[in-house]
Amino acid sequence: MVSLTVTRAWPRLHLPGIALAAAAVAMALVVSRFLPALSPAIIAVTAGAAFHNLGWLHERLRPGLQFVAKRVLRVAIVLLGLQIALPQVLTLGAPTLLIVAAATGLTFVLTPLLGRWLRVAPGTALLIAAGVSICGASAIAAMHESADSDDDDVASALGVITVYGTAAIVAVPLLAAWLGLTGRQLGVWAGAAVHEVAQVAAIGAASGAAVLGVAITAKLARVVLLAPMVAATTLRAQAGATCRTPSAPARRGGRPPIMPLFVAGFLAMVVVRSLGVLPEALTSAVPPVTSVLLAAALFGLGTNIDLRKLAKGGRAVLLGGISTALITGISLAGVALLV
Repeated sequence: MVSLTVTRAWPRLHLPGIALAAAAVAMALVVSRFLPALSPAIIAVTAGAAFHNLGWLHERLRPGLQFVAKRVLRVAIVLLGLQIALPQVLTLGAPTLLIVAAATGLTFVLTPLLGRWLRVAPGTALLIAAGVSICGASAIAAMHESADSDDDDVASALGVITVYGTAAIVAVPLLAAWLGLTGRQLGVWAGAAVHEVAQVAAIGAASGAAVLGVAITAKLARVVLLAPMVAATTLRAQAGATCRTPSAPARRGGRPPIMPLFVAGFLAMVVVRSLGVLPEALTSAVPPVTSVLLAAALFGLGTNIDLRKLAKGGRAVLLGGISTALITGISLAGVALLV
């Protein structure tokens, strides 16, 4: 009887927030058509922040927005795996893959250390590291599930990623032209340095089909690293907890999984796509669906961004800038030497 009551109450509690997220996604898709440099995801997270900071969010919208920010986001991350075919990634060649691995790995490791020096909250620093080094908001959400972080950490990291990632759409092509980079060099640099897949696509699309192909493939090589980095973070957190409380009894149900189930699903989808068993019609339909789901989820996450807190958290903004400069500089040096 209780279960039936909960089931009946679910639509009443959740549908208002879900409907608002759907309307925000529709708006983001329309705006993105007129401003292709801005992805629906970036527009949606900005709209979510605007709703929160203008005081337009009623409390009854919260359950539905939390649903899209967590459940829908997990589905989107799983589907993101269907966009990655490992044979395609391997066509980049060893030098480019080395650049991607070095820039991603060093940025992910060094950013939390810099955060400690700047006295940024560890959870915020880790999420900024994930967002900058791997794949923006998707990585922040995935890492949040495995890290000791709260909603304020997520909001700070999302705000930082949105600011610097959007700036990169303009800055990277201008710097590439000033430095005299070739089309392939620009593609590798954008894919290895810029935060979001959509931001990389915007740079590539403005620079020609050849640049777009290289840039997206290099970016997807970074996205592949999402699962192992989440797993490594979880194992490190578990080891730290064991060291701090060696005699504590095991949590009921045993240890938590090495990675969240949806991250394992992402990895499984990468394998499925790499095996080439899916029809082309399905793989072609997945990116637009994933984009819509990500935009909905990021609108929900954006409603947690408090601009006043972000403005006061100047150290987090500074850390995001240093981390962005770090991955940009490492990847540019690699491009100059190896591409």
